Amino acid sequence: MNDPIIVREMTLDDCDRVSEIRVRGWQHAYKGLMPQPYLDALSVAEDAERRRTFFVRAGSEIVNLVAEQAGEVVGWACHGPYRDGEIRTDDAELYAIYVDVGQFGGGAGQALLGEATRRCADARHRRMYLWVLKGNDRARRFYERAGFTADGAEEPSDVDGVAVPEVRYVRELLG
Repeated sequence: MNDPIIVREMTLDDCDRVSEIRVRGWQHAYKGLMPQPYLDALSVAEDAERRRTFFVRAGSEIVNLVAEQAGEVVGWACHGPYRDGEIRTDDAELYAIYVDVGQFGGGAGQALLGEATRRCADARHRRMYLWVLKGNDRARRFYERAGFTADGAEEPSDVDGVAVPEVRYVRELLG
């Protein structure tokens, strides 16, 4: 029998493991979507330093969650107010969700997304938005299975001169 997945609030001590999951997640999920030299140059140590800074500076509106299984952090999610440019709205946004690549399909992503969605609904946010790389088919299917739909909004961006457009997804939270 598999150990249960426990979702809890992230602590400062989780930053190194979260960064490892995040960087390896980028390197796996964005292979072929972003320039390989860019992905190869990503540093877990540098990301962990940024993560610690973000974590310490985050206000109470920003929620960082981790999924634990058998005492090991296997995933991370972060959500807060939806950002429309520099303006925060009354809607929620899933800023990030990453699962250890060796744990794909094990339920950690679903547990994190479910908890983030529940917390946003409990906080009376009407909608939850998220942005995903247009070419990230695996992630798009994951969100669609969870009730999110692409709403037609796209945001152009590039990484080292390569276009990596993002599409916005939304899910209604309150009836």
